[in-house]
Amino acid sequence: MRSILVLNAKGGCGKSTLATNLASYFAWEEGKQVALADFDPQSSSLAWLKARSEQWPVITGLDGSQGSVRAPRDTEVLILDAPAAVHGKDITALVRKAETVLVPVLPSPMDMRAAADFIQELLKNGQVSRGDSKLAIIANRVRENTLIYQKLHEFLKKLGIPLVATLRDTQNYVRAAERGVGIFEMAPSAVWQDVEQWQPLIRYLRSKRSRAA
Repeated sequence: MRSILVLNAKGGCGKSTLATNLASYFAWEEGKQVALADFDPQSSSLAWLKARSEQWPVITGLDGSQGSVRAPRDTEVLILDAPAAVHGKDITALVRKAETVLVPVLPSPMDMRAAADFIQELLKNGQVSRGDSKLAIIANRVRENTLIYQKLHEFLKKLGIPLVATLRDTQNYVRAAERGVGIFEMAPSAVWQDVEQWQPLIRYLRSKRSRAA
């Protein structure tokens, strides 16, 4: 079973948006049996599933806010949406469930400082340091050709962690969330730029470097 964790201790960085769009991609584009585990007490991912119409591929929702979850036996891809303010033993418990850990980072000085501290904590985690869980970064809600955008890229390069995608700030993600869909399930003419920006992330997730040896 493919397992992907979306994780960052900083709230409001787009973890649920990334998790739900990953779930919809694997269900819609690849026809996989997908489960989406929501560990955040706010339950944003589960609320997205409730808004999802029956016309779209079924995604199994799992409530992890009270502890561990068990995916159905036929699950091919498990997406884990982590809560904010997670540290220490809670990080260890979540990372153990995933072979790929994606960390979304926003282009702001506060978010970059918080991400630097959080990633240093992640790198000390045994699961990550042994290579049992692969770590990658996504630059999220980015407006290109701005000074803060350039600083974000410089910052991420210094961390020595692969930057696998840069996603723009757009209302398409808001519209998708309202309807319980992902951008891959929306009209191509409206989301072609966003779909294009997802291609490096998809290639990374398909590659061996995103998975344990």
